[in-house]
Amino acid sequence: MRATINNPILPGFNPDPSICRVGDDYYIATSTFEWYPGVQIHHSTDLVNWRLVSRPLNRPDLLDMRGNPDSCGVWAPCLTYSEGVFYLVYTDVKRHSGDAKDAHNYITRCTTIDGDWQAPVYINSSGFDPSLFHDDDGRRWFLNMLWDYRPDKPSFGGIVLQELDRDNLSPVGPVHTIFAGSDLGMVEGPHLYKRNGYYYLLTAEGGTEYDHACTLARSRQLTGPYELHPKQHLITARFDPQCPLQRAGHGDLVETPEGETYLVHLCSRPLANRGRSPLGRETAIQKLTWGDDDWLWPDADCLSPQIQVPGPETRNHTSTPAREADIDYRFTARQLPVDFQWLRTPFPETLFSLSERPGYLRLYGRESLGSLFNSSLVARRQQSQRFTASTTLDFQPRHFQQMAGLVCYYNSRKYHYLFISHDETLGRCLDVMSCLADANGHGHYPLNGHRIPLPAQGPVRLRAEVDFEHLYFSWASQGENWQRLPLKLDYSVLSDEAGTGAGNNFTGAFVGMAAQDLSGTGTPADFSGFEYREGAGLGGFP
Repeated sequence: MRATINNPILPGFNPDPSICRVGDDYYIATSTFEWYPGVQIHHSTDLVNWRLVSRPLNRPDLLDMRGNPDSCGVWAPCLTYSEGVFYLVYTDVKRHSGDAKDAHNYITRCTTIDGDWQAPVYINSSGFDPSLFHDDDGRRWFLNMLWDYRPDKPSFGGIVLQELDRDNLSPVGPVHTIFAGSDLGMVEGPHLYKRNGYYYLLTAEGGTEYDHACTLARSRQLTGPYELHPKQHLITARFDPQCPLQRAGHGDLVETPEGETYLVHLCSRPLANRGRSPLGRETAIQKLTWGDDDWLWPDADCLSPQIQVPGPETRNHTSTPAREADIDYRFTARQLPVDFQWLRTPFPETLFSLSERPGYLRLYGRESLGSLFNSSLVARRQQSQRFTASTTLDFQPRHFQQMAGLVCYYNSRKYHYLFISHDETLGRCLDVMSCLADANGHGHYPLNGHRIPLPAQGPVRLRAEVDFEHLYFSWASQGENWQRLPLKLDYSVLSDEAGTGAGNNFTGAFVGMAAQDLSGTGTPADFSGFEYREGAGLGGFP
């Protein structure tokens, strides 16, 4: 008996999946870019339902991204397991615009998936998308794509391979260029496997937009030459513009205990009316079958990704609980709820506290939403095209430079912000600031200076309702009915595809809480809870 897997299996911003199996347990690591802590690791026992269990890059020695530009930080981690140890390979990208890339590659290890990972070992900075291959002779090999800054050469310079010392993981021996890619170009995201005497190389090609694809090649020798799959690709939506899962590519393979093979890969679900993807790049899964020719073939005999996929043969083990779509968060524990992250810094105590006012998340007003260093913003992923998020805020600003509120955020140049501040005439007031994918990060104020006066004291409830490409903000005094603002905001701006330089945007939309104090006095803002609900009609969609 088989369950049905519904794609995407990791909805919302969860790109560049790397999967490994340990016994009956499956783990997927995905990119987090500028969001802290780094790397999301989800766990499943059935490939159907997944639960977030770890963000391992959670200390300054493992990751410090202060100053990293938008969509830099942690790119394409690789998670493997060998001889009782988990290995996590990751890149910290410090610059990705222009000709050169400052991409530093590291490895960290841990005996448990949710333990304290070791201090990282630096490997190289020659390119990004690193991975680790454990050969059956006990040797370990490091792969990454090679970045070439020269104007007369392809930027994606091929896949390179180098041996690592088995114990200390330091690079040893020569660097081999093993694969130049297919005619699709932009080869990256390498993963190596071995089966029946062949080395198989799975790569991502075509760029992580609408020409994206998973390309398979094989060789009898580790260092090549590698021959391409007869169909070249295992998965792509580039020939199927009507496919609900677009931008399919950058994948990894896993084998079940019964010998079935699955491919996890990134994808996106663009809005039908705008062709933009606020949910970002998500993770989906496809079933593959080994042929008599020792090539993998899509199980559905179709290169396009499938929305529904047959799950593996069921076994006598406990299934992973399904993801919760409606959650009321309360800030009563010593740590943030696992769904929340913040930006860049490994020192969260400078941004927020869960103990200074028990039962509240206290954000200290820091730099602007456009800051690349100390932005006091705590948020969770959007995971549905339609959702409602709300929070209750206790905040007493004394100056117009002090702000706090509810934010729908993509990056420092794409956000919608419903905030409480202070006006010399009105006193405490409500306003909206939007940054509409402007390359210079200019703010827009859709209330046109007509700020809404608020009671001088007391908590205020704030709400965001997202209906595909539309966003509606509402507010209410404690115990009063919601009052919707007379605005219909363009939510599609919070997407990879929107704005100047959109091809270099790689994350996804978040919704959460923020506080700024541009005077530098760190005025606190206290949030007593946060609600997130998915689906239509939850907040009174028109």
